[in-house]
Amino acid sequence: MLLFTPGPTPVPENVRKAMSDTTLHHRTPEFEAIFERARELLFKLIPMNEVVMLSSSGTGAMEAAVINLAHKKLLNVNAGKFGERFGKIAKAHGIGSVELKHDWDKPATVEEIVDLIKADAEIDAVAIQISESAGGLRHPVEEIAKAVKAINPNIMIIADGITAVGVERIDASNIDALLAGSQKALMLPPGLSIIGLSDAAIEKIGEGKGYYLNLASEIKNQRKNTTAYTAATTLIIGLVEVLETIEKGDGLGKLYCDTARRAKSTRFALEAIGLHSFPEIPAKSMTTIDDADAGKIRTMLKEQFDVNVAGGQDHLKGKIFRINQMGLIDIHELIWVVNSIELSLAALGRRDFDGTASKVFTQEYFKTILKKEEDK
Repeated sequence: MLLFTPGPTPVPENVRKAMSDTTLHHRTPEFEAIFERARELLFKLIPMNEVVMLSSSGTGAMEAAVINLAHKKLLNVNAGKFGERFGKIAKAHGIGSVELKHDWDKPATVEEIVDLIKADAEIDAVAIQISESAGGLRHPVEEIAKAVKAINPNIMIIADGITAVGVERIDASNIDALLAGSQKALMLPPGLSIIGLSDAAIEKIGEGKGYYLNLASEIKNQRKNTTAYTAATTLIIGLVEVLETIEKGDGLGKLYCDTARRAKSTRFALEAIGLHSFPEIPAKSMTTIDDADAGKIRTMLKEQFDVNVAGGQDHLKGKIFRINQMGLIDIHELIWVVNSIELSLAALGRRDFDGTASKVFTQEYFKTILKKEEDK
C-alpha cells in the first residue's frame, strides 16, 4: 500500500533502521551528544534564535505556544480544523480570543488581520497556519506577520508550520513561534513536535506558563542538550538521521524545489483530466481535489490500486481528497497515483482512459531539467 496521506507520511528505511538500534537512556552523555546534533541540524531547518523539542504531537506545540505567548487575547484564523484548534486551546485555558473565520478554501488577507488588530488593543498574539491541512490551503503568513509587526512589534506571531516546515523555505523574520511535527515532512512516526522561537518570544515567555508545556524550563534544559522531562529518544535519533539524509541529498534547497515541482505537476495532471483544485491558494504540502465522487475515488484508489490518500473532515467529508507531497517521494510513485486516479475516473464512466494524467505530470515535472540541459 502506497501511503499518500498528509501525515503520517512514510518513514524511510534508513530512518527505521536508525531508530531500531539499542535504546538509550535520555540522561546520558551518549544521548546528549545526539540531542546536540539534532539541535545543530534543526537550526538549519528553522532559522530562528532558539528551537525546542517536545515529546508530543503537533497539538502539544500549538498549546505550548498559545499558553506561553498569548497572555491577554489571541487572534486565531479559522480556515480549517487546525486553525479552529488554536481558538479551542485559548478557551480551554481561559485566554481571551477573537476568531477570524473563513471558508476552508479561502486564505486570510493582510487587510482583515490589520483591521482586527487595530480594533482591539488587547490582542497580544496571532495564531495562523502557514499550510492549513484540512483543505490544503496556504495563508500569506509572512506578509501578515510583517504587517502586524509594523503596527505593534510586541504582538506575538504563532505560525503553525506543521505541514510547511520541511516543505518550503519560510521567511521567519517576523515570526515568533514556528511549529513543526515529526510525522509530516520530517518523515518520522508521530510523537515529536518542534518550536522555533524568536528572541522576542523568549523574552515574553519569561518564567513560562503551564507545567509540562512550560517553554522556559525546556529552553533552559535544551540549551544544555537535555530536556525538562523524558525525551522522545528514538524519535530524536530518527530526526538526526532524517536531517542528515536531506543534507547528503543536496540539502534543503533541493528538497524544497523537488516538493514544489511535485505539487505543481500533480495539480496540473489532475486538472488536465477534468478535476478541480480546492483551495484558492494551494499549499505545496498536499494536492487537494474537490469532487462529487471524492469518496468513491478514495475507495477505488485503496481497494484497486493500493493507494491510500486522505479525505475531508466535517462538512468536507466525502467531498475532497488530499494527496501528500511532503518528504522524500519517488516520482514513479506519484505517477502511479495520478494514473490510478485517471483509471478510477474511467471506471466511474467520467472519461476514457488515455494516459493524460501521467503524461502531463511527467512533462511538467521534468521540463525544468530539460531547460537546464538546453541552457548548457
